[in-house]
Amino acid sequence: MKLNIITATFFIFFLNFTFAQKDVTIKGTVLEDDTNIPLEYATVVIKSKIDNKIITGGITDPKGKFEVEVPAGNYEISVEYISYQTKTFPEKNITSDLNLGTIHLALDVSTLNEVMVVAEKTTVEIKLDKKVYNIGKDLTTAGGTVNDALNNVPSVTVDVEGAISLRGNENVRILINGKPSAMAGFGDSNILSQLPAEAIERVEVITSPSARYDAEGTAGILNIILRQKETLGFNGSITLTGGNPDNLGTSAALNYRREKYNLFSNFGWRYSDAPRTTFTDVDYFDTLDEDGLIDEPEFRRIREDQKVDRLSRNYNANIGMEYFLNESSSITGSLFYNFGNDSDVSLNNSERFSDNIIVEETLRRERETEKDNKYQIAVNYVKRFGDDSDHKLTADFQYEKDKEDGLTYLSEDYIFTSQTTPEPFQIEQEFTYEDQKEYLFQADYVLPLGKDSRFEAGYRGNFKNSNTDYQLDQEDTDTGILKINESISNIFDYTENVNALYTQYGSKIGRFSYLFGLRLENTQLKGKIDSRLTEQELNTEFGFPIDTDFNNNYLGLFPTVNFIYNLNTTDNGNEESITLGYNRRINRPRGWYINPFPSRSSRTNIFQGNPNLDPAYSSTFDLGYLKRWEKFTLTSSVYYQHETDSFERVQENTGQTTTDGIDIIRTIPINLATNKRVGAELGAMYNPEKWLRLNSSFNFFQFETEGDFNGVDYGAKNTSWFARFSSKVTLPLAIDWQTSAFYRGARQDAQSDTDGIFSLDLAFSKEIINKKATISVNVRDLLNSRKYESVTTTDFYSRYSEFQWRQRQVNVSFIYRFNQRLNNKDRSGQRGNGGDDIEFEG
Repeated sequence: MKLNIITATFFIFFLNFTFAQKDVTIKGTVLEDDTNIPLEYATVVIKSKIDNKIITGGITDPKGKFEVEVPAGNYEISVEYISYQTKTFPEKNITSDLNLGTIHLALDVSTLNEVMVVAEKTTVEIKLDKKVYNIGKDLTTAGGTVNDALNNVPSVTVDVEGAISLRGNENVRILINGKPSAMAGFGDSNILSQLPAEAIERVEVITSPSARYDAEGTAGILNIILRQKETLGFNGSITLTGGNPDNLGTSAALNYRREKYNLFSNFGWRYSDAPRTTFTDVDYFDTLDEDGLIDEPEFRRIREDQKVDRLSRNYNANIGMEYFLNESSSITGSLFYNFGNDSDVSLNNSERFSDNIIVEETLRRERETEKDNKYQIAVNYVKRFGDDSDHKLTADFQYEKDKEDGLTYLSEDYIFTSQTTPEPFQIEQEFTYEDQKEYLFQADYVLPLGKDSRFEAGYRGNFKNSNTDYQLDQEDTDTGILKINESISNIFDYTENVNALYTQYGSKIGRFSYLFGLRLENTQLKGKIDSRLTEQELNTEFGFPIDTDFNNNYLGLFPTVNFIYNLNTTDNGNEESITLGYNRRINRPRGWYINPFPSRSSRTNIFQGNPNLDPAYSSTFDLGYLKRWEKFTLTSSVYYQHETDSFERVQENTGQTTTDGIDIIRTIPINLATNKRVGAELGAMYNPEKWLRLNSSFNFFQFETEGDFNGVDYGAKNTSWFARFSSKVTLPLAIDWQTSAFYRGARQDAQSDTDGIFSLDLAFSKEIINKKATISVNVRDLLNSRKYESVTTTDFYSRYSEFQWRQRQVNVSFIYRFNQRLNNKDRSGQRGNGGDDIEFEG
C-alpha cells in the first residue's frame, strides 16, 4: 500500500515537473544529398517512444529550413520526403534548443520506378517582386500550345493574332527560365504558339521586376519556367494530339538521372492547317487637294473578304545535360533547335462601289512560303559556397542563330469591271532573307548576410544583329517580264547591344521585408540601309526624313524598390500581406518597327517602320494585397504608370495610289509625348471541396495618350477591362470537367473603336491504365466567338474590320507517363528555375 502511495506521489510529481518544463526549439535545414538542393515540404516528425505517439511536427520552407517547438523531454526525430530515404535521429533527452544542422536526404533507389509529376492544383505565391502561378493540370490547354496556357494566367491576355499583353499592355518582356531565349523567338512570341503547353511548370508574372532583370518591357516580364525532372532513373512522358481543324502533334519529354549527372530532353512535332478570315468594309471621304479643291475618291466604298489557309509544320528539340562537378558546383549545357516550314494560300475577294453600285470586282491570290531554322546553345555554371545554398555564383553563356527564307507570289485578276480598257494588275514576287544572331553573357553573385539579408550583384551583356535582305520583283505589263523594283528592294542591317550592371540588397525585419536595387544599362542601336536610292530620294519616297546610317547610344539608370509586410501568418496556412513596388523601365524599338521599307501583303494597306523612333521610358507604382484562407485565396493590386515617348501605331494616307486609283494607306509607329495608365486587378481561387475548384480574375485599366504627328493630334483616353473564370469539377467515374470563360471589354484609341470579345472553352479528361495515362478532349472557343471587330475613322476614310485568327478548335490528347506517379506535392526550389528567388514572401 505504501509502495502504491509513493508511486502515485512520484508520478504526480513527475507530471508536474514535466508540464513545468519550458518549450524548446528544434531546427535544421533539409537538402538533397549530392546536389544540396533545398527540399521544400519535407516533413519533420517528433515522436514519443513510450507510446509511439506523434507529439508534433512541421514542414520545411522553400529554403529547406524548419523550426518546431516542443516541451522538453525524450523524443525520436525523423525527417521524411516522398521518394527519399527517411532520416531518423535516435531517442534522446532534449532539455534545451537543438540545432540539427544540415540534414541530407538520399533518393530511395527502391522507388526509382515511381517519379513525381507536377501538382494538379493551380496555386499562386506572392513574392517581393512577382506573382508565381503554378498553373497545374489545365485541361483546356491539353494538346495546345504555350500561348494557350498563357491565356489562362491572370493579368495575361493573348489576342487573336498571338500578341501577348500584361494588364492590357503589349510591351511585355518574355523570358524562358529567367533568360531571353530562342524559344521565345528573338523577342517575337510567335514560336510560343509552337511549343506544347505541357512543357510549362509555372509562370512568373513580374509586374515590379527587381534590378536583376532586364529593364526592357514597360508592362513587366513574363518568365516561363519549363519542366525538368530531378529524380534518379529513366522516366518521361509521351503526348499524342489530334484535332479539327487539322491539328496533329506529338511530343516527348525524356529524362535520365544518375548521382553525377542529369540528362534531359524534349522533342516535338506539330502539323496544323488552320484557316484565318478577314473582312473589311471601307467608306472613303472627299478630301482637299493642294489647291483647296475637292478631290473625290476613285471608289466610294471597297469591301474585301479574305480567306487564308495556313499550313504549318514545326519541329523542335531541346537536349541537355547537367553534370555535378562536386557537392557545391555543377555545369549544364543544352541545345535547342526549331525548324518551321509554313505555306499560306490567301484568296482576297474585293468589291468596289460607286454610288452604291458595284463597278468592279477582283480576286487577289497570294501564296507565301517560309522556312525558319533557329538554334540556341546555352551553358550554365553554378558554384555554391559552404553549407548555405543561397551563397552562390552563377555564370551563363548563350548563342542563338535564326535564319528565315520567305517567298511570296502575288497576282490579281478582274472578275468584273465597268472599265472599257482596264489597266492590268502587276504580278509581284517578294524574296525575304533574314539572318539573326544573338550573344548573351551573364554573371550573378548572391551573398547572404546573416539569416534574413541578402546582397546581389551582376553583369549582363546582350548583343544582337539582324540582317534583312528584301527584294521586290514586279511585272512589266507590256512585256510580262518581272523586274526588280529599285526603290523598294533593300538590305537593312540592324544591331542592338545592351550592357548592364546591377546591384541589389534585400532584408527581412520581423514581418517587414524590402528589396532595393539599381541597374545601369547602356543601349546602342545601329542601323544601316543599303538601297539603290539616295537618302534624299528615300526621304521623298517615304514622306519623312530618315537616316540611312544611324548609331544611337542611350545610358539609363533604372532603380527598383519593393516592400512586403506580412499582416498575419498562421500555422494552418492562413496569411495576409501587403506589397508595394516601384520600377523604371525602357521600351526599345525593334527592327521591324524601324525598317522604313513597307510591307507588301496588301496593295492598299501597308505597314512601314520608322527609323526615327526613340526608346520609351516608364515609371510604375504597384500596390498589392494578398489574403489566404485554408480554402480561399484573394489577390488584388492597383497600379499607376507614366510613360514618355510611348509608341503608337497610327494610320495615314501616303498620298500615293495604286494603278487603278485606290489610295494607299500606311500604318506607322511613332513616339507620342506621354501615356498615362492606371489600373486595378482582382483574383480569387476557391477550393471548397476536393471535387470542385473555382478560379477567377478581373482587370480594369485606363490609359490616356497625348501627342501629335504630321500635324494630327493623336491624343486619346481609353477605358477597358477583361475578366476570366474557370471551374474544375470531378464527375463520377473520376472524370474531370473544366470550363474556362474569358471576356475582354471594348476599347478605344486615337483612331479605332474595338468591340469586346468573349470566348468559352470546355474540356474533359480521365486517367486510365492505372493512372499511367490520361486521355482528354477539349474545345477551344466553343461558340466560335473569338473575333476581332473594330471601326477605324480618319479624315479620309471609315473602315469596319472583322478578323478571326483561329476558328473553333476541337482536340483529343493522349498522354502516357512511364516510371511516374501522381502526387499532390510539387518539388520547389530546384535548380534551373531561372527565377529571382527572393524568399521574403507574402
